[in-house]
Order: sequence, then C-alpha cells, then structure tokens
Amino acid sequence: MTSTYDISGINNAWCPGCGNHLILSILKSALDELQISPENLLMVSGIGQAAKLPQYMKVSYFNGLHGRALPAAVAVKVSNVGLTVIAESGEGDMYGEGGNHFLATVRRNPDITNIVHNNMIYGLTKGQASPTSSIGIKTNIQVDGVFEQPFNPLAVAIAMNASFVARAFSGDAEQTKEILKQAIQHKGYSLVDILHPCVSFNKFNTFQWFKDNTYYIENHDVSDRNAAFILATKEDKLGLGIYYKNERPVFEEQLEATKTNKTPLYKRSADRQAKLDELMKSYV
Repeated sequence: MTSTYDISGINNAWCPGCGNHLILSILKSALDELQISPENLLMVSGIGQAAKLPQYMKVSYFNGLHGRALPAAVAVKVSNVGLTVIAESGEGDMYGEGGNHFLATVRRNPDITNIVHNNMIYGLTKGQASPTSSIGIKTNIQVDGVFEQPFNPLAVAIAMNASFVARAFSGDAEQTKEILKQAIQHKGYSLVDILHPCVSFNKFNTFQWFKDNTYYIENHDVSDRNAAFILATKEDKLGLGIYYKNERPVFEEQLEATKTNKTPLYKRSADRQAKLDELMKSYV
C-alpha cells in the first residue's frame, strides 16, 4: 500500500533486518490513518541510525546535534503551535547524550511525541553498550559484560508525571501502530519507547528474545500513577502497551507569546516588519 509519506530515490543505510525498517513502516501507516499531511508535520532527530528515519520520509525535518533533538522539537512547537511535532532518535541519543533534555521535556510537557528506538546498543558507532543495555551483555568494549543497572525511561517518566508513557515492540506492527496513534493524538508530552532488534551488533536482544521477554499489559488503569510505576519497575518481562496517561497544562499554552495567539511566529514577524515599514514611510 502506497503511503503519503513514501519517498523514492533515497538509498537506505540501515542493515537488512534492522528493526528501524519496521518502525519506519509503522509510523508512516499511523500518520496515514490519522490523515496528518506532510505539510502539517515536522520531525526532529539527533544523531544515530534511528535518527536517519526522517530522511526516508516525505516530510520536513530538522536533523540536529547528538542528544539535542528534544529542545529543538520544543522550540518548533512553540514557534508554530499548529504543527504536529515528532522527536525521534535512538535510546543512546535520547537517554544518554540527551538525558538532561529528556528530563526537562517531561517536566515542561510540550505537546510533542517522543519516539525512542530502543535496541539496547549503540549501532552507529559499532556496538558499545547503551544506557538500556542488559546486565551481562558483552560487546567489543564491555568485554567482561555490562554490570551497570540499565536506565529505566518509563519509570523515570512516570516518576516525573509525564502525561503519556508507553512501550511498544516493532515486531508487532498493528499494536505498535495503535500505540503511536494514541501518542500522537494525546495533548501533551508523549513518550513511546519502541523495543527493536539490532541484527548487526546486539546478538543478545534478538527478535526472538524480545518475543520471549515481553508481554501485553492487561486490566491496567492508565490513570493510576502508582500502578504504572510498579509495572515499569518490574524486573522480569517487559510490559508492552500504555502505562500512564494524565492531563496537565501544556507548555506552549502557558507562554504569553502563544497561549492566546496561535499565529506562527514567523508570520507575526512578517506582520511586524510590514507595520514598521509603513511607520518608517511616515518619517520620510
């Protein structure tokens, strides 16, 4: 099926079998079903294999510095509140280099969607352990195995009262698509941590490993923050689905510049310049 976001003539740099291919396909399908046109969407990414995703879509995008996707995405949303804004990158980019920005963005609660490709390894730089690597996994750098506790993005986001927190698996296309649709439609900051395999550098967390070590959350009240936190901190299998949702004030609606005037800032600048030009004529 042809997507509005399909683009031709671009060589894809991902390895065959990489989970990023699945996430790209799922995201395009979700956007098509939501009937969001490319003109009304802007994507922001950092550095890494996952961060290349917007380059393979018919979409406007900003590809910035390592770990700096979220502040750029917030700036875009404040500058043009009518846009749908999606920030996406890998777990190293978002939780490692971008960890402080991740915390600040959760706290601010801008109306953006944050998609994190979580394959538990640094892929672009050839296989070092990432913030979410499992204890015991061996790499060319961690030759004796990872011994540090993995970063838990869902628990951190829930602890900070993020307004939408979910986990998905790229191998389950329909379920992941529905989670993404809900995240994009949610008003406020939405985190979707997507588990997926890195077939070249992570031989531990394989496609089959994710199948065997995940389950879908059932009979869970997504408004119950305490229950969501307990789910997020379970140490056996990884739960898939929506953990937590709540409604709280959105960042850009609290700013004087944007809470009452939804006109994009670039248009307001043009209007001000026109008025200034007209005023200056009166002095000539």
